[in-house]
Amino acid sequence: MSTAVEQILELARWAPSGDNTQVWRFELLGPDSLAVHCHDTRADCVYDLDGHPSQLSHGVLLETIAIAASAHGLRADCLRRAGSADTHPVYDVRLSADQAVVPSPLLDVIASRSVQRRPMSTRALTGTEKQALEAAAGSAYDVMWIEGFGPKLRAARLMFDNAKLRLTMPEAYEVHRRVIEWNKSESSDRIPDQALGVDNATLRLMKWAMVSWDRLATMNKLMGTWAPRLQMDLVPGLACAAHFVLKARRQPQGIDDYVEAGRAVQRFWLTVAKLGLQLQPEMTPLIFSGYVRNNIRFTRIDKLQRSATGLLGKLDAVIGSGAGYPVFMGRVGAGPAARARSTRKTLAQLIK
Repeated sequence: MSTAVEQILELARWAPSGDNTQVWRFELLGPDSLAVHCHDTRADCVYDLDGHPSQLSHGVLLETIAIAASAHGLRADCLRRAGSADTHPVYDVRLSADQAVVPSPLLDVIASRSVQRRPMSTRALTGTEKQALEAAAGSAYDVMWIEGFGPKLRAARLMFDNAKLRLTMPEAYEVHRRVIEWNKSESSDRIPDQALGVDNATLRLMKWAMVSWDRLATMNKLMGTWAPRLQMDLVPGLACAAHFVLKARRQPQGIDDYVEAGRAVQRFWLTVAKLGLQLQPEMTPLIFSGYVRNNIRFTRIDKLQRSATGLLGKLDAVIGSGAGYPVFMGRVGAGPAARARSTRKTLAQLIK
C-alpha cells in the first residue's frame, strides 16, 4: 500500500513544465518529509537562458504538492535548501496535520488540466469567471485581460510575429527537435506532434524539414513559415475568449519570487480547468523581450537579435508598460479539452 507521501506525489507529478521537461526528481526522506531536487534548462534551451521559466515550473510543482496534500488534511511547508545553487535548487517539504486544511476544490482537475493549442470558443468570459481567476492568482498579482476583436487581433499578430523568430532561429530548432515526439497523440516526456495544433499536411512537412537545420533553413527560405504560424499563432490568437497577462505587483528579484509566481500560475491554471475552460501559455514574447531588456544575447544570427528588439515595442503596445511586472501570459476560452496531450513519467521514474 502506498504511503500518503507517495499518493501526494502520484498526483503532483502532473504539474506542467516547459516542453514537458519535468525538471524535478523526488527524494523520500520519511513518512512526513521529502526533498524535491530541481534544475533549470538554461544550458541547452534558448527559452530558459536566465532560468526564470524553469523556476516558474518549480513553483507550479510545489503548489501542486500543497494542493494534493490537502486531500489528506496535511499542510505542505516548502523551503528552498540553503546552499543549493539557483541552477539546481533543492526544496525541502514538510507535511504536517492541520485541522484548518480542507480538501482543495482544485484536486479533481490536477491530472486532467492540459494545454489546448487549437482554436477555442470566442464566447466572452463572464464576470464570475474572471473574478474566480483573479482571486485564484492571489493578492500579490493582477490579471490583465485582452478582450474584444481589436485587442485580440493585436495579441494574435504579436504571437504571429514572435513565431517567425521562433521558427527561424537555429537555437530554437535544437529545442524543437528534442522536445517533439512524432506520430504520437501522447508523450510521457515530450510534446506529441498531434498536440501542436496544425493539420496533418503541415505536420508531415515539419517532420521532413526538421531532420536537420540545413533542411529546415532551406524550406524556410523557399516556402516561408506562413502555414505553421497561421495555424499555431494567428488563428488561435483570434479564436479564444481572451488573452491574459499575470502581473506581479512587486518586481521579482530572484528565484524565490519566480517560484512564488509559479505557484500563482498553477492556481490560476487549475481554476481555468475547474471552470471548464481551456488555456494555452504564450510565453515567447515575455521571454524574448526579457532578454532584450537585459541585453542578453540569445542567438548567433544578428538579424534575429535585431528583430527581437523590434518585437519588444510590439509587446508593450499589446500589454502596456505601466504598473505591474508580467510573469505569465496566455490565452483562455471555452471548448473541449485537447485530444492529444503530454502525459508524465511514472512516479518510480521520478523518485531518486
